[in-house]
Amino acid sequence: MFAPEGERFGRQARRLRLNTLIGLRWLAVAGQTAAILISAFGLGLRFPVLACLTLVAASAALNLALRWRLPVSLQLSERAATGLLAYDILQLAGLLFLTGGVANPFVILFLAPVTIAATSLSLRNALALLGLALVCATALLRASLPLPWIGGESLVLPPLYVLARWVALAVSAAFVTLYAYRVAQEARHTASALTATELVLARAQHLSQIDGLAAAAAHELGTPLATIALVVREMAAHPPQGEEFIDDLRLLEQSVDQCRSILGKLSSPSELSGQPMDLTSPVELAEIAAAPHRLLGVTIAVEGEGSGPAPKCPRNPGVLYGLGNLIENAVSFAEKAVVIRTTWSPSTVRIVIADDGRGFPPHMLARAGEPYLSQRDGARRSEETGGGLGLGLFIARSLLERSGATLQFANAAAPASGAVASVQWPRSTYEQSRRTGD
Repeated sequence: MFAPEGERFGRQARRLRLNTLIGLRWLAVAGQTAAILISAFGLGLRFPVLACLTLVAASAALNLALRWRLPVSLQLSERAATGLLAYDILQLAGLLFLTGGVANPFVILFLAPVTIAATSLSLRNALALLGLALVCATALLRASLPLPWIGGESLVLPPLYVLARWVALAVSAAFVTLYAYRVAQEARHTASALTATELVLARAQHLSQIDGLAAAAAHELGTPLATIALVVREMAAHPPQGEEFIDDLRLLEQSVDQCRSILGKLSSPSELSGQPMDLTSPVELAEIAAAPHRLLGVTIAVEGEGSGPAPKCPRNPGVLYGLGNLIENAVSFAEKAVVIRTTWSPSTVRIVIADDGRGFPPHMLARAGEPYLSQRDGARRSEETGGGLGLGLFIARSLLERSGATLQFANAAAPASGAVASVQWPRSTYEQSRRTGD
């Protein structure tokens, strides 16, 4: 349902801003300039200083051109960001070629653009930049100017040591790329799923605002209807001759009364729904959440038991939506039946939703409730329904935990089969809003 929106937000979340890359490049320009000047004039190292400063000046000129021609708040496309990071890798490779190649300690700076790419670009582009960095490092391993050293001599390191530095760089770059990409991807998935949750809540709030608009419309329409009713009564008190005219007046008066009755219900949504909107027990809460899913061909049974009177609290749209998502998920994967058991004690309130399907695969059970998980085995739900991304369970978890509940997912104990979702509140938390309201 929210997959396209989630993916769109994920793509937008990882797009680099031009100002970010410009700022990082200015930092690199300052660091490279300082290293060149200190090495040449402070330590007396001999290397092509003018050529190195030319490469640094090229980066500064690129920054100035980008700042001049493009807005700094521009979000770069994948291709543009990849191109700019590729330039940074090539520019660093040029500096290293002039100053000792892989033997130069600053070869570790290849990790900077590779890490930025892993956290902000797609895996394909991140791997492409990783490959470019490794190609440059390999080329520097085979050909570069000697590493300058104090006293005007060239420092010659053992070939095995230089090769070990290249291996360390390659392994570090590959590890950093994959690790940073995985961490950033999980963060983007979570952000996308939270955005989907906010959209759901915004739509629920919009529906609640529609109730207010209906009440306002009922109030506004009440005045002209009252005027029409008054005119009808006056005409009925002094009717002109004609039986048909009198019948028309009676019909008009009945229609006006019917309209006023309907508007009265619109101004009181509790009367329109026929359900009390005050306090709800766990059994009633489960019944209300399950009601929209009873027409899907799966039997839904709601059971309730506990010690003492059932706890009650005002209906919470977030809790109802969260329970509804859990029930919808159970119905989607059930074979024939879903059982909802509500229990309460002096300390806790629990709602357990169990289906008779195949349950969660072992590799998914520990991660149930995380966003963007593949769908459970044996699902009756097809891919066209948009299910299987795990957003439903994630949204349910987010909404229910916000109400103070804890969620646990498990598979039914043998010989039974199916998935079990358990939602539990401390009784004081469940009744908290009731005490606040009192």
